[in-house]
Amino acid sequence: MSTRISTPQMFYSNISGYQKGYADIVKTQQQISSGVRIQTPADDPVGAARLLQLDQQQEQLKQYSTNMTTATNSLTNEEALLTSVTNILQKARELTVRAGGGSLSDEDRSAIASELDQITDQLLDLMNSKDASGNYIFAGSKSGVQPFVRNPDGSVTYQGDQTSLSLQVSGSGSLAINDSGWSIFENVVNASRTQSGLDNDPNTDGQRVYLSQGLVANTTQYNKSFRDGQPYTLELVSSTQFRILDVNGNDVTSEASSTSGSFDPVAIDGTTINFRGATFELDVALQDSDGEGSLDDLLTGYSFTFGVAATEVAITRSASNTSTAQITSGSVTNQTAYTTQFPSNGVQIRFTSATDYEVYAQPVLSGSTPISSGALSGTYPDTISFAGVELQISDAAAAGDTFVVQGKSAETQSIFETITSLSATLKTPVAGDTAAQLALRDAVASAISNLDNGMNQVSATQSSIGARLNAIDTLTTENESMQISNTSNQSSIRDTDMAEAISKLVLQLTKLEAAQASFVRISQLSLFNKL
Repeated sequence: MSTRISTPQMFYSNISGYQKGYADIVKTQQQISSGVRIQTPADDPVGAARLLQLDQQQEQLKQYSTNMTTATNSLTNEEALLTSVTNILQKARELTVRAGGGSLSDEDRSAIASELDQITDQLLDLMNSKDASGNYIFAGSKSGVQPFVRNPDGSVTYQGDQTSLSLQVSGSGSLAINDSGWSIFENVVNASRTQSGLDNDPNTDGQRVYLSQGLVANTTQYNKSFRDGQPYTLELVSSTQFRILDVNGNDVTSEASSTSGSFDPVAIDGTTINFRGATFELDVALQDSDGEGSLDDLLTGYSFTFGVAATEVAITRSASNTSTAQITSGSVTNQTAYTTQFPSNGVQIRFTSATDYEVYAQPVLSGSTPISSGALSGTYPDTISFAGVELQISDAAAAGDTFVVQGKSAETQSIFETITSLSATLKTPVAGDTAAQLALRDAVASAISNLDNGMNQVSATQSSIGARLNAIDTLTTENESMQISNTSNQSSIRDTDMAEAISKLVLQLTKLEAAQASFVRISQLSLFNKL
């Protein structure tokens, strides 16, 4: 059986072949001229899919690089601000040491207090710094909220949160690009975490013996042994001996290192008692009429109670209050009720009239219901009581006035509070007042320790920033290597192999020319030529 091929069929077949051959030549020529092998996904489906993956990876690497640049700028800016903060705190420490000098007058200390007030203003400006985008650096993740505000009573309140902003800097990790003002400036370990009080004074004509509020010198030992045995009692059993009893009445005087229960009643600087990680000063201030022969009679029988400082109450008055009323003091009067009933985030007291008030748990949201309410007597100062807390209000409030009350643990103390508290102490005259002079000495010692703790906190944050910047340097090098490798992989898949493409083009041209020549010969054949 023979196959019949018509003349048009032969022409169409050859023309189709020419077109395909020409299209192949054009594609190869485009691959050579553009340097790109894969013009469309159909050229290499597997390679095109791989290129798409590599393109996506390259975009991610570029974004990580941008994020690392942003993080570097943010952390470098923060580190520079913290360096300025450290310098200012060092100046505050120098002023504090000077304020402890015994030759200073009340006026001299008042002048130092004024300098400390200026330092507080400088710190406030630095801690409310913004970055180039107008975001507050130390507000945590609430970068649009001013982190530190000064209250009408001169105290400073932190309004940011306790978290940090983070950016993705690699496929598996992110990096904090700022630190909250709470972690740096607010949550500073407080050296003054102990307290003491006079229990018994055998004299009726003036106090002779004083025990300082104490400082924590060894946190590990303090947490391990001091807390469990408190409250303690210190009793003077003679004019040169004391004993310490724990909460169970056990005699633990032997643990008072370097003193062994003895003290010098005429020592100018008193006697330092190191006990279970805490340090106390025992001072004897004799009167001019006291003779040495009567010291036992004068001093024996003094007793003090000391232990862990109680929880305090921090009060913030709303700046929008229309009355002059102030909550002047607050204290925890029932620890059990406070522990079980007082909200962990504090409360807001809202006055609905001059005497009626409602208490809301923080944060107060739309639709919040009061957890307590009450009414004042109208005679001032008056007392507000709830959840184991008592507050003293100075005057009649106005409807709409609000106050925020928060529990304040003695475990930490903000840098602002350290400086403002010392400033207030330095402004108080102490001339001729033994108790005030000793309180001044203790306040200076406490401030020095707390300023050191504050600078250590800032230094620790700077170390953390340095570690993060080092991590960015390492990640930047890895990122650049990965981008180079990615580019190389894309090139190997996408780019044209010129030698191979040119050889292919020559072969395609040869095939097309041969096809054209053969068609010319075949098209001239005719059966009639053979007849």
